[in-house]
Amino acid sequence: MGTRRKALKSLISIPFIGGVLSSNELLTYQNGNLVKLNRDYFKELGIRTFINAAGTYTSMTGSLMPKEVIDAINYGSLEYVNLDELQDKVGERIAELLECEYATVSSGCFGAMSIAMAGVMSGKDPKKIKQLPDTTGLRNEVILQESHTIGYAQALTNVGAKLVKVKTAEELENAINKKTAMLWFLNANTDRGDIKWEEFVSLGKKHNIPTFIDCAADVPPVDNLFKFTRIGFDMVAFSGGKGLRGPQSAGLLLGKKEYIEAARLHTPPRGETIGRGMKVNKEEVLGMLAALELYLSKDHQAEWKMWEDQIDLISESAKSISGVETTIHVPPHANHVPSLKIRWDESKVNISPDNVRKILREGSPSIETVGNKNEIGITTWMMVPGQEKIVAKKIKKILKSHKI
Repeated sequence: MGTRRKALKSLISIPFIGGVLSSNELLTYQNGNLVKLNRDYFKELGIRTFINAAGTYTSMTGSLMPKEVIDAINYGSLEYVNLDELQDKVGERIAELLECEYATVSSGCFGAMSIAMAGVMSGKDPKKIKQLPDTTGLRNEVILQESHTIGYAQALTNVGAKLVKVKTAEELENAINKKTAMLWFLNANTDRGDIKWEEFVSLGKKHNIPTFIDCAADVPPVDNLFKFTRIGFDMVAFSGGKGLRGPQSAGLLLGKKEYIEAARLHTPPRGETIGRGMKVNKEEVLGMLAALELYLSKDHQAEWKMWEDQIDLISESAKSISGVETTIHVPPHANHVPSLKIRWDESKVNISPDNVRKILREGSPSIETVGNKNEIGITTWMMVPGQEKIVAKKIKKILKSHKI
């Protein structure tokens, strides 16, 4: 534990893969050592890199992988292994680490949702497995709260499931019938639904229907990796390339062994299945394991303090301009990290948030932020440590130059 924490602290002082030392000096890891890259592929392709002050968005390629993950991926590329055996052994190791019955590395949280849904509908029957997405004769309805409906629910309908939306516990129970296959919960929208975790789980157990919770962006806090299986959810899914800083196209599916095993029957190396295209290669499987081990060994308090200090720095810099106000907040669910909102009186600072974002994006270095027409939104947890100083300076410069 101590050795890993020392390694993490040492990483904080140097860039992750692709980090910039100067305008023409890029670094990566080879055989555990930090070395200069011979080629700047993005530059050759005419692609601009940027400082990520926005968060773990897929469009922005998620997170950057630390050295241990890259080492695991490089190691995995050097030998052949049996894919099922690797998934079995890594699944057992993950289950041990997260104190649950079983686990598997999936193709992201979306992929975890799809194979879990497929496994629930078909069980371990080879004919039913091959039958999907045709659900004739199968239980194919999944009940969710209306307030939990998001586009990513297509991960369920893609494999043949039908969504049944309800508002209350009473409506949920009334919607249950012989076609009900699963109850699905979106953790990010916990506060928007009438039915909370414990009641949702108890309804599933009462009617002998498996429950699934989507926790794609719900790390940190670290306790979430254990919390929902302890509450009693039968299946829990996390994205791998967000807070865990694993491969962007990987994820975790945790829970009851019977459901995880059924889900696995839809994935490669099996061919004629609904999940054939949701392949996870050996490098990603090992990378995900390394990412999880590293994440569990982190000094989470020290990391949180670093994020708070970074946000404070940017906040104080922005507020130094008269007419500018900032709010520091932590979302209760999903992307639960210190975050910043910057607003200003446009009669005193004559520029819109949209135009500030445009200037930041088009500047050098490019900086990506979020927000709306009223404010700039910033997080620092996806930055290379030190980049917060660049962001603070750039924002202050832009706002100051438009001060009336």
